[in-house]
Amino acid sequence: MVPEFWLPLPLLFTNETFCIWVSKEKKLQHLNIRLDDIKLATDDFSKTCIIGSWDDYTLYRAELGHFDKENHSYVEGKNDGEHPKGHTTVVIKRYPSRHDEFREEHFFTEIKMLTSVKHPNIVTLLGFCIEGSEMILVTDNISNGYLGYYLKTTNYERRVLTWEKRLKICIDVAQALKYLHSEMEDQNMIINRNIKGENIALDENWGAKIVDFGFSLFLPPNKEGEALYPKRIDGNNYYMDPEYRKTGKLKRESDVYSFGVLLFEVLCGRLADDPIYKDKSDEGLAHVARRSFCTGTLEDMIDPIIKQETSENNFVLNTGPNKNSLRTFIETAYECVAETQDRRLPMKLVVKQLEKALFFQVS
Repeated sequence: MVPEFWLPLPLLFTNETFCIWVSKEKKLQHLNIRLDDIKLATDDFSKTCIIGSWDDYTLYRAELGHFDKENHSYVEGKNDGEHPKGHTTVVIKRYPSRHDEFREEHFFTEIKMLTSVKHPNIVTLLGFCIEGSEMILVTDNISNGYLGYYLKTTNYERRVLTWEKRLKICIDVAQALKYLHSEMEDQNMIINRNIKGENIALDENWGAKIVDFGFSLFLPPNKEGEALYPKRIDGNNYYMDPEYRKTGKLKRESDVYSFGVLLFEVLCGRLADDPIYKDKSDEGLAHVARRSFCTGTLEDMIDPIIKQETSENNFVLNTGPNKNSLRTFIETAYECVAETQDRRLPMKLVVKQLEKALFFQVS
């Protein structure tokens, strides 16, 4: 039976309805954080704490007091001896302070999904706050920012992403998707619908975590081969499964397509909507990469930093992309972005192929 919390949540919450909802969902009460505490941690949402800002939300990094990191619980009030006072570095995701049905649905979907998953390559929800017009999520800290930042920044800053590191980041994301698609408890499955470089966070060890679940949907148990037909087609056009976009048919393979676009982003060192690709195709990177693969010109699109890493270290072992590693990676990416869902690899096989590419590189 699907837990009640996984059923559609009411939108346009007021303080009163939110309190009723939390009181019914006892497993979530410990995640409720007071707005005053979040304001204190961010110096009333100071610009100096902002680490990213988009139309849909703003991200802050802050030291949040009274947080029990080990037990993923927040303790209200001052230090009382029983709950030692401490501070934990967290990321605070603040949604716009206005009533918007779409953004509220996105917010509550994130809570629903993140309280249903547990995986080292998926961000951990530490708490949330709904007071007045504020809607806020609190997650674990992301020390090294977001993959998308490195893919749209200068060559100098991107040099930190060696080929081996890029492979490990991709494997981390693939492992998370494999978990969502086939390894969750109670035979449940999730289709993320928003895999892209800007939604992949990097921790202090350069481990990757999927951080956005606002578009995600549950696939009912024992329906792994079947499709969903959501009322609304959501996602970014440059990462969106073309079959899903045309027919409305959503499958796990839709995530595989988005992940394939991510693989090409990592390979080419540019985001999928980079003007260099948009000038060549309305579909951006995916279509350009498929065409280049078929004409044998894909090598021209590879991130120059990777090529420099190879040419400058020709006679040093374990530096630069191994040819077998690069070929395995490229072939995997190409199979992920096949135009139809039935031609794409399942995530279990994608993980194996990427691990094979890493083996070629490090051995």
